[in-house]
Amino acid sequence: MERIGNERTGCSNIVLPVAAGQEIMPGTMVALNADGYAVPASKAENLIIAGVAQARADNRLGADGVGVRRGAFVMANDKTIKQTDLLKTAYVSDATTLTLTAEGSSPVGQILEVMDDGVTVKIG
Repeated sequence: MERIGNERTGCSNIVLPVAAGQEIMPGTMVALNADGYAVPASKAENLIIAGVAQARADNRLGADGVGVRRGAFVMANDKTIKQTDLLKTAYVSDATTLTLTAEGSSPVGQILEVMDDGVTVKIG
């Protein structure tokens, strides 16, 4: 079968190798570091936000992988994101919090909804 040009569907879930010494908790944003390994998302430049961890992954004592889901997720708002920011880019404040401040951070995705208890962002 010729694979080139075939559409892949159902690619919302991926498994990523976790960086040495890292622990990732479920429901937190996961980023890829410069070496291509999964780390907890943090306010840092040049990270690629991969999605949200679906389970705990602990690589503090040895190799592990983390299941990551891409899609629309509700995360905490550091109070910089307002209703007028719909469809703008959200950035990482920490592994569970979004910010509108790009300086010193990495982009997460497009803001889809702003609510009193959080922000919906499209990751991936």
